[in-house]
Amino acid sequence: MDEPTLLSVSGLHVRFSKSRNLVNQVLGQPAKIVRALNGVDLSVARGETLGIVGESGCGKSTLARAIAGLVSPTEGQICFEGKPVSGLTGRERRDYNRRVQLIFQDPYSSLNPRMTVGDMLREALTVHRMRSGAAVGTRIGELLDLVRLPPDAVERFPHEFSGGQRQRVAIARALSVEPDCLIADELVSALDVSVQAQVVNLMLDLQERLGLAVLFVAHDLRLVRHVSHRVAVIYLGSVVEIGPSETLFTAPRHPYSQALLSAAPSLDVRHRRTAPALSGELPSPLAIPPGCPFHQRCPHAADICRRDKPELRPAGAGMAACHFAGDTGPEGFFPALPSLTTSA
Repeated sequence: MDEPTLLSVSGLHVRFSKSRNLVNQVLGQPAKIVRALNGVDLSVARGETLGIVGESGCGKSTLARAIAGLVSPTEGQICFEGKPVSGLTGRERRDYNRRVQLIFQDPYSSLNPRMTVGDMLREALTVHRMRSGAAVGTRIGELLDLVRLPPDAVERFPHEFSGGQRQRVAIARALSVEPDCLIADELVSALDVSVQAQVVNLMLDLQERLGLAVLFVAHDLRLVRHVSHRVAVIYLGSVVEIGPSETLFTAPRHPYSQALLSAAPSLDVRHRRTAPALSGELPSPLAIPPGCPFHQRCPHAADICRRDKPELRPAGAGMAACHFAGDTGPEGFFPALPSLTTSA
């Protein structure tokens, strides 16, 4: 993408204090700290889709909520159009909240069941002063048409819609305030497979027409490959690899990326797995291993991996946080896995 950077994140940390039970309080033990994000660095340009992938519990949704302003960072910085978000107050902060919109995973619980679609859109338009008077009703009709909902949807409640239609309502509500960046947190994971393609294609069409930047958080690797210009792979709250979508899916440089792609189902019988692609459990964010956080599950781990945490550095067409990812060779230090080009 040649467009200028719209949103950037640098050194972002988010930590939560876990509540102490009675025994901990009596013994005077300190509260445990959940390290949800651990120094995330990434950026997204205008009109670009950046896919965010990783296992459940790796920090994807926390990152989405931190960028949307729903979670306060412990350390690090979020910049929008070059300005630190933490320094924004008053009208500037409200403007940022309007221009960066989060679409939640569950299209039912994120919508007020006591408000009609018209009421929800009218509230967004009037609170942010996007339209006034008769122009509000006109804009509501335009938004419904934009997301391909019938005009009579304006008088209906969320429970009267299917899952896919409710997600369209959520998209319309986000677009009503004319954002520059959409954060789609598992946009279609709660929908039937038959509906997922409709919603994704709608989002891609709207992105092209409106020039939106999109952070697409998902666990479906095929879907991420289809919609994203670039992809960031997150493990235990850190970006371990980031690069162009096709490059990352065909020649990943980090062993965790390789394992994720190898674990994806393949329709090619020649590449059926005979052993698990990724062994072991995801470590707890309460006790992140020293050195490279992936070393306990990595078949290539060496002493330096157990001792020193690698930083993101150039590797192929992207960047990878691995001590060996930049080594010479078409596939880097690690051999290519046979199912990488067919399972995604």
